[in-house]
Amino acid sequence: MRRVLEPEVMDSPLEAADYDAMDHAAVNAAFAADFLVDAAAAGLDLSEPAAEVLDLGTGTAQIPIELCTRHAAIRLVAIDLAESMLAVGRRNVTSAKLEPRIRLELVDAKRLPFADGRFAAVISNSIVHHIPEPRHALAEAIRVTRPGGLIFFRDLSRPPDDATVRRFVETYAAGANGHQRALFDASLRAALSLDEIRALVRELRFAPARVRQTTDRHWTWSAGKG
Repeated sequence: MRRVLEPEVMDSPLEAADYDAMDHAAVNAAFAADFLVDAAAAGLDLSEPAAEVLDLGTGTAQIPIELCTRHAAIRLVAIDLAESMLAVGRRNVTSAKLEPRIRLELVDAKRLPFADGRFAAVISNSIVHHIPEPRHALAEAIRVTRPGGLIFFRDLSRPPDDATVRRFVETYAAGANGHQRALFDASLRAALSLDEIRALVRELRFAPARVRQTTDRHWTWSAGKG
């Protein structure tokens, strides 16, 4: 099935509210747990003062909040290009009383205003399928990761056909409203295939085998920066 692009920025109050209301709990918990396992395996001490984590495409800040509930000292800079998403994210961070540990910024992931090697880790959950040419965002993530740091991306994997898209929507968005189901359908169609993301990683001089299919609908790229 060919890739069908969706809008790069989900920047309406309705989209932000509907996204935040969807049940991401299991996906967010798995992402946070897997990242922390890989960070520990990479020898990262996320408690040290200089060990900030950058979250690309944070949306409504659900991933940073989940990480802070699992790690007592982790600190994050969380960026998004949608002010509506960040507005909901700020309310979520305030409600969780995590303002000292999570800083939200309106930033384009393709043009990061951060110095080379600034972050101990760069993470992203589901930004890649929003970007028409995601190579630029991946290259920027690599640039701002410090030597010895970790890059951890997870996103949807484009299904092979319409029937699989419909099955995934029926399975994983069964309790969602019509707009939420349409958002999920569009995201599946805009996602990269496993082969496409592996080809991008190879172009960036990383081992494509580090990209793995981790659920029936997600791939994960986890790699240390040498």
